[in-house]
Amino acid sequence: MVTITINGNQIQVEEGKNLLQCALDAGIYIPHLCYHPSLKSLGSCRMCVVHVEGQEEITTSCTLKAKEGLSITTESERLKYLRMIALELLLAGHPECTSCPKYGNCELQMLIQYIGPKTGRMHMRTKGFKVEEDNPILVHDMNRCILCGRCVRACNELRGVKVLSYQQKDMETYVGTIHDRLLKDADCRFCGACAEVCPTGTIRDKIQFIDLKQSKEDAIVPCRYACPAHTDVPRYVRYAKEGKFDEAGAVIREKVPFPKVLGYICNHVCETECNREKINSPISIRDIKRFVAENDTGLYWKNKGKHLPETGKTVCVVGGGPAGMSAAYYLQKQGHQVTIKEAYPKLGGMLRYGIPQYRLPNDIVDEEVQMMIESGIHIETNKYVGQPSELLKDYDAVLFAIGAHQGVRLPIEGNNLDGVLLNTDFLSRVEGQEEISLGNRVAVLGGGNVAFDCARTVKRLGVEVVHVACLEKGNQMPADTEEIVQAQEEGIHIYDGVTFERIIGQKQVTGVEFIKVKSFTFDEGGRPIIEKEEDSDFSIDVDTVIFAVGQKPKLCENISLDLDRQYIIVDQNQKTSEEGIFAAGDVVYGTHSVIKAIASGKDAARYIDVFLGGDGNIEEKFIPQEKKDPYIGQCIGFSELQRIEPEFVEAKVRVDNFNKVNKGCSREAIQCEANRCLQCDLRLDIEQAKTWADFSELKEVNKS
Repeated sequence: MVTITINGNQIQVEEGKNLLQCALDAGIYIPHLCYHPSLKSLGSCRMCVVHVEGQEEITTSCTLKAKEGLSITTESERLKYLRMIALELLLAGHPECTSCPKYGNCELQMLIQYIGPKTGRMHMRTKGFKVEEDNPILVHDMNRCILCGRCVRACNELRGVKVLSYQQKDMETYVGTIHDRLLKDADCRFCGACAEVCPTGTIRDKIQFIDLKQSKEDAIVPCRYACPAHTDVPRYVRYAKEGKFDEAGAVIREKVPFPKVLGYICNHVCETECNREKINSPISIRDIKRFVAENDTGLYWKNKGKHLPETGKTVCVVGGGPAGMSAAYYLQKQGHQVTIKEAYPKLGGMLRYGIPQYRLPNDIVDEEVQMMIESGIHIETNKYVGQPSELLKDYDAVLFAIGAHQGVRLPIEGNNLDGVLLNTDFLSRVEGQEEISLGNRVAVLGGGNVAFDCARTVKRLGVEVVHVACLEKGNQMPADTEEIVQAQEEGIHIYDGVTFERIIGQKQVTGVEFIKVKSFTFDEGGRPIIEKEEDSDFSIDVDTVIFAVGQKPKLCENISLDLDRQYIIVDQNQKTSEEGIFAAGDVVYGTHSVIKAIASGKDAARYIDVFLGGDGNIEEKFIPQEKKDPYIGQCIGFSELQRIEPEFVEAKVRVDNFNKVNKGCSREAIQCEANRCLQCDLRLDIEQAKTWADFSELKEVNKS
C-alpha cells in the first residue's frame, strides 16, 4: 500500500493501481467514458484528465499508476475546458438523445449533464450508418458510437472472441466485423459483453432490461430464471463442457434432489427460454442433465451437505410423490424427524404410477427413493390419509402433498359405458400389472403428454389400432413434440382439432363421434368455448375410450381444509386454513410438472422449518463457487453448431415392450452440445461502470 493525495485528501491505495479507480473507490468522482473497470485502460476519451503535482502537462488518470507521494488535482478551470472541448468533439457526430432506446440509462448522457457542453455552437454531422437489426440478440447502431473502444476491448481482450475491430468507410471510423459480416456469420459467441460495457445505445440488447418486470440478472440468464427450482444451468453446463461431471452433478443437487429423474422426464422450460434459440436452437439442457446425473459418482455430495442437529420436532408428509419427497428430504436435513405416509405400495407418486417405464424406468425412481431411506426418513406405504388434521395429534406439522391422481371424466353422452377408462387409473393399473381388457381398437381423448403416455402404453399392450383425439390443432397440442412424433412412428393415429360429441354404445363402447373445430377459446373458469365446423361430424369404431383430459386431487368428502373447487387453498407461506397443516404440489395448483412439484416441496420445507422454529434456510453448497474464466476464445462456425439430439430405439423394436426408449447421448456429444451454450451468466461478472449519478446520490446521502 502507498499513500497518495487527491484534491488535498490523503488516502492509502494499492501500489500500481490506476488513479482513476483509486479516486472512484475513495468516493471522488473523475469524469470518464472510455474507461471501464473490467477492461484495460486506454485513455482515449480524455475525460479523466488530471493535474499531477510537479508536472506541467495534464495526464489521463486511468493510465496513471499509484506510487508513494503522488499528488493530483481533479478539478480546475483548465481541466474543465479540456473536458468540454473533448466532449463537444464526440458529440459533433452523435444523434440527439431523446430518440435513443437507452435514454435515461446512458453513461454519455450522464456525462453531458455533468460537464455541460455547449453543442449549439457546433456544426453537427450525420454518420449515416444503417442500423443493423438482423443479428440475433443484439442491435448495432454505429451512428451512436463514440469510439470509446470498450466493445472492441471486451470482445478481443476480455472474451478473446475477436470479431469486433475498428473499420473505416468513406473516411468514417467505426466498430464492426471484417467485411461487415453479420455477427452470426463472423463467429460471434453472443456473450453480451459488448452490450454490457457500451456506454451509449450503440451496441444494445434487443430486449431492454429496464422495461422488464423481472430483474436484469434474471433477464440475462433466462434459463436459470425459468427453472422453477432456479437450478444454475450455465454453471453445470460449463462443467459438463469441461468433462467435470462430478462437479456438474453437485451443482444440480444444490437445487434439486432428483436430477436423474429430471434428466428423463423434465418438461425443460429452461430450454424454451434459452437465448441460444434466438440463433438456431436451444441447448439440450435436459439431455446434459441426464448424462451428468448418470456419470456423477457423488464425490462432492454423497454423505455431505446439511445435517443439522435433531430439533425434537416431528413432521408428517402425506404423499410420496416429487413434492412430498422433496419437502421430506430438506426437512430431515434441518434436523426434524420426518415420516412419509404414502397410499400406494411404493414411493414415487406420478413418477412411478403415472409415467410409463419406457419413458422413466422404475430402477431410476428406486435409486432416487433410496436416498430418502438413507437420510433417515420414516416411510409408511399403503397408508391412506383422508383427514390430515387427525395427524396433528402425533406430529408438530403436517404437509399434504397427495398430488392429483383422479382422472377427469368429461360430461358427454356415454361417459359411463363399459370400456370407458380414466388416464390415471389406467396407467396405475398397468404399473401394478393388472389385467385390463381393451379390445383391438382404443381411442384416447386428450392432447397432452399423459394422453400420449396412455396411447403409447395401449400400443405396447398389443392393441392394433390406437387413436388420439384432441381439441387443439397441430403445433398447439400441449404434448411435447417428441411425444407426438414418436407416437406417429409407432403407428398411432392422431385426430387434432376435433371436439368429442358423444361416446357411442348401449352398454359397451362401440365408437366415438367427433366434430371438427373451427376455433376455440377458454372462458374465465377454464372451460372451452368452441366454434364448430358445419357438417363436419364423423365417428370412429373403438372398443375402449380413455379420458386423458386432466386430473384432480382425490380428497375425502368431509376434508376440514378450505378448498377452491377441488384444490386446497394455501397462503403465501403454503399454510392451509388449519394451523400446522401445509400443502404443496398438484393438490394446490393442479397438474403441472415434476420440476414445479419439486420447487413447491422445497418452498413448503422452508415455511415448515420456520413454523417449527428454524430459520427456513435449506440451501446447500456442495462445491465452492469457482472464479469463472471470462476468456471464452474463438469458435469457428459457432452460430452454425447444431443441436445434438439423443438416440432413440427404433419404433419397430420398441413398440411391443416397456424397455427404455431414449438411449441418451455419448460423452462427446454432450460436451459438444454444452459448447453451444452462450455462457450468458459471465456477463453478470462484468463490473458496473461508475457514473456521476452514483456520486451525486452519495453526496445527497452524506448531506442528510
